[in-house]
Amino acid sequence: MRRKLAAGNWKMNGLAASLKELAALAQAITADDQTGILICPPAPLLYRASEAAKGTGISIGAQDCHGDADGAYTGDISAAMIADTGATHVIVGHSERREAHHEDDAEVRGKARAAHACDLTAIICIGETEAEREAGNTLDILAGQLAGSCPDNATAANTVIAYEPIWAIGTGRVPTLEQIVEVHDHLRAKLIARFGDEGHAMRLLYGGSVKPDNAATIFKADNVDGALVGGASLKATDFAPIITALQAS
Repeated sequence: MRRKLAAGNWKMNGLAASLKELAALAQAITADDQTGILICPPAPLLYRASEAAKGTGISIGAQDCHGDADGAYTGDISAAMIADTGATHVIVGHSERREAHHEDDAEVRGKARAAHACDLTAIICIGETEAEREAGNTLDILAGQLAGSCPDNATAANTVIAYEPIWAIGTGRVPTLEQIVEVHDHLRAKLIARFGDEGHAMRLLYGGSVKPDNAATIFKADNVDGALVGGASLKATDFAPIITALQAS
């Protein structure tokens, strides 16, 4: 049975005072063994967040890492540095990185490998643009991104796949349940074909304007094992209902 995961990506939001939301979230939910909870704050907060999350059942992750272990990469952060803060996960290949920083599948794959080498769980993001969906190319685009971004050493323990339709991120627009089911079932089949039993056990998250009022519907899909949540994860009052919906699914 795949353990569900509710992951919150704070993006470039939050200061030290924002960490009070971790305690508020821990008070608002009842942790259980079937659902993991992850918060990915900005890099400067990683160590303090890891300390603040101790004993709460909440895990901490980073939003990106470099593919190399070290080097002359001003402003970048290695996977080892992330692990050193106490964080356990890292997001790689988010569409905002792919678009704004021109990251391709090969670079994302390198980052995932770097994460695995430091015993971090890589959350590999994939997603299609609105133009690609309207052209009927969604499944082919996603299959190509999945194949190119996922390392050969990926396992259910070290890798999570997050499907985030680019046109839905931060827009309030959400695919229909049928569209989400179609994509997640397709991705599951691709993972099983490549990784066998490990592919069956890998978690598939949905991301893209997940809110308390639509979470329960999204989680009805068999191959949706959780969510990667953006703005709605910044406040415990918004994220807690999403987690509760996931626990009940």
